[in-house]
Amino acid sequence: MRIGELAEATGATPRALRHYEQAGLIASRRAANGYRVYDAGTAVRVRNIRYLLDAGLTLDDVRVFLPCLDGDLTAGPVSVKGVRVARDRLAVLDARIAAQTAIRDRLAAALREAGV
Repeated sequence: MRIGELAEATGATPRALRHYEQAGLIASRRAANGYRVYDAGTAVRVRNIRYLLDAGLTLDDVRVFLPCLDGDLTAGPVSVKGVRVARDRLAVLDARIAAQTAIRDRLAAALREAGV
């Protein structure tokens, strides 16, 4: 399938697909006309990549899951490396949330002190 078809099948943009390919997460071959051509199974991989990205992981984090991106992510055995990456990413997100909450609290306090 061509990049537009893969984008439509997965909900990803062609730009995102090129980015995933540049990151080594998916692969294509070139048709005689120079168009990227993807195997049909790439759609499953892209959906899994998007699932992991939507869960807060980065593309670098997703690389740890390469061995299981072509199947059902939730059906396979738990990967020790995958759990470590997910816990590390959760800690980063928790720290960001705490920092943003502190900023919000300071701003709310400043507004209260100003009487507005």
